[in-house]
Amino acid sequence: MNNQSRAGVISMIFFTGLFLKLMKEYQIAVLDLGKTNKKLVVFDQDLRMLAEEKTVIGEYEENGIKFDNLPEIEKWFIKSLRKFTRTFTNIMSISISTHGATFVCIGADGKPSVPEISYTTDPGDDFHKAFYREFSDRKTLQKQTCTPDFNLLINSGKGIWFAMKKFGREFNRTKHILNFPQYFGYLLTGNVGAEPTYTGCHTYLWDFHKNSWSWVADSMGIIPYLPAKLGKPWDILGCISAPIIKETGLPVGATVTFGIHDSNASLLPYLITMDEDFVLNSTGTWCVMMHEKEKVEFREDELGKVVFYNLNAFSKPVKTSIFMGGLEYESYTGILKKLTGNDRQPSFDYERFSEIIRKRELFILPSVAKGTGQFPDSSPRVIEKGRIYLYDDVIAGKEVPGFFYDYETAWAVLVISLVIQTKISLERADMTDGLPLFIEGGFSNNDAYAKLLTAFYPASDVCITSLNEATAFGAAILSKASLEKIHPMQLKPMIHIDKKRVLKVAMKDIDAYVSDFIRYIEM
Repeated sequence: MNNQSRAGVISMIFFTGLFLKLMKEYQIAVLDLGKTNKKLVVFDQDLRMLAEEKTVIGEYEENGIKFDNLPEIEKWFIKSLRKFTRTFTNIMSISISTHGATFVCIGADGKPSVPEISYTTDPGDDFHKAFYREFSDRKTLQKQTCTPDFNLLINSGKGIWFAMKKFGREFNRTKHILNFPQYFGYLLTGNVGAEPTYTGCHTYLWDFHKNSWSWVADSMGIIPYLPAKLGKPWDILGCISAPIIKETGLPVGATVTFGIHDSNASLLPYLITMDEDFVLNSTGTWCVMMHEKEKVEFREDELGKVVFYNLNAFSKPVKTSIFMGGLEYESYTGILKKLTGNDRQPSFDYERFSEIIRKRELFILPSVAKGTGQFPDSSPRVIEKGRIYLYDDVIAGKEVPGFFYDYETAWAVLVISLVIQTKISLERADMTDGLPLFIEGGFSNNDAYAKLLTAFYPASDVCITSLNEATAFGAAILSKASLEKIHPMQLKPMIHIDKKRVLKVAMKDIDAYVSDFIRYIEM
């Protein structure tokens, strides 16, 4: 072997060893954007969480329109990356997960062309009516795009149409329309893309039957602004751009994956580890029931309800139903704290729950966020022995049910209400007795909620599950698969979900209580 060949071999060995060393010691950063809480989480190559940076960045309002504070989010994100790269010197991939119903319009200058409209904006009833006159009736759109009639602007199709009407001049400067995760990918790489979990999550923009952009997108004339094809969430969108490397200290060659919708990020570890059919109840401000299905189909009674399909990370349909359980809980416990000074979470008192259910005199009816959930036409109110107390009167202190001064009884009635709403949501996600049911998130610490739910599913294993930062963890899986050039399913041996089986209870009168609950709603 001559000296030149020997040098070539030595060089190849050196760089191969360096590559393997880097791959062995790499880190993953996950940008996890909730509606209010923002997180940047760092994982090691074995998907162990190393560090986390959190902040709260709320909305602002101008002229009756609410906006996400995009400049502040970007500033915090870049600053947090710069902080982490001082400690973690080999962040080789960034994965992005965000809340839904959010888009960003990009102009030719590479900057947002339209202010970042928040989905919490109320466009008014006339706007919604005009939308359905323009693009088809609610049920037809639900069948084709798997998007229900949400209140506010809780889908991107309506949000874009609202932007076109309210910010027409600014919208005319638009070159690209990006889903929220992909906007941050664009910020880091300069590349545009889309992936199934966000595109297929109640947007009105995706035709589930044709597997292409919908006639809503076509009728609005926005298809030229949308990415031509969908990538897989673990595909590489691009490498970190030189300006971002300079600004953050990220290593040359670090990549960004396409990103993922937050509910689907939480679902991903279950899809990878479970060999049998199951339903996931992911609880928080929104309680989200998710059930992977082979095909898209709605029962007639589900049309017009908040029942829809997502596309999961593997582009399979996930039947989904939701309600704002966390918001309902916080709203009523806030009232009870004001009245009683108590805000603790009681343990499950079987006798108390049994008596409430047997007597069927006390009810808390949905929904605090009007027009949402499985009872969108229901006005929030409280029933005490046949007397109706309107939620607005209760919260204002005008009329308060007597039992609200008994904290533990009122709290139990609230939990019963949330469990019934969960049951209806689960049924609309095709939950049947016998399927495993997993509860994660905020209500996983509510023993009474979990135990009472077992009364409806005596043949099911109902389990509380625990994943540290479940959404960020799911997103981190995508980066690991991307870096190691493997399918996420190949990571099954290293993913463990702690499961705690819930002790079952029986409530013989609970079906009668549910019947009265629904009867009061329909009055």
